[in-house]
Amino acid sequence: MESIYNLIPREEIKPPKQERHQSQFRSTVKNETKTNKSPNKTMGPAKVQVNPPGEYLTKRSKEPQLPEKTDFRYSDADKSRPPVPRHTEKPLMGIKSNKDFVKTNAVENIMSVPKKPAANFVDTAKGSTQPLEPSGLMPVYTKKREFGKVPNYLQQRNSEVKRAQEEYDAYIKEYYRQGAMKHLTGTERNSILDGLKKNWQEIHHQYQGLSVVTDTPPKKARKERMEAEMKQLERDIELLEKHKTIYIAH
Repeated sequence: MESIYNLIPREEIKPPKQERHQSQFRSTVKNETKTNKSPNKTMGPAKVQVNPPGEYLTKRSKEPQLPEKTDFRYSDADKSRPPVPRHTEKPLMGIKSNKDFVKTNAVENIMSVPKKPAANFVDTAKGSTQPLEPSGLMPVYTKKREFGKVPNYLQQRNSEVKRAQEEYDAYIKEYYRQGAMKHLTGTERNSILDGLKKNWQEIHHQYQGLSVVTDTPPKKARKERMEAEMKQLERDIELLEKHKTIYIAH
């Protein structure tokens, strides 16, 4: 909605400006900037210490000063040495021997055993050698004293097993002698094995004739019963075939 009062010019109201931020270290920075400035960067120092007039440079004043010259003497000059023997004196040559060292050395070299070369292996193309024994490439364990022998704990265990078997055999013989157990002969054992295998074959033949679909409880029960009988017969056959000596209690 327009109004006539909108045509009157109004005074523009400017928003107040925020205060300018000033660092709290401003005065410190100003002082450091003024104090660390060097006024003699190009013209040299403002004040130079000058030597007094009497201390001026003279000729050869900066040359090094050498110590005074002295006569040279050897450090062992004071040691006493024996005099040189004369041409008429005969020096002592030690104990005289008639041994022929040339023949002795020749015989020793002929009778000596040749030195065995060290076992080394080459690990680079340039031929650098390394000792073979600590490298792990040589079977060092074969040189041990215990190599190829049965350990002590195995010998002890074998002796304990043998003693236990002997005690068990003695107990069985004594029990068999008293008539409490009957020894099964080889013929009886074979006949029992044949009978078990025959029974297993008959049950297996009947099992093969069962229906594939076991949709009724009687079919399922018959199948489970035949499977259990065949497993029991297999265990009995395995037991008889594993043990040749069989005892039967009365």
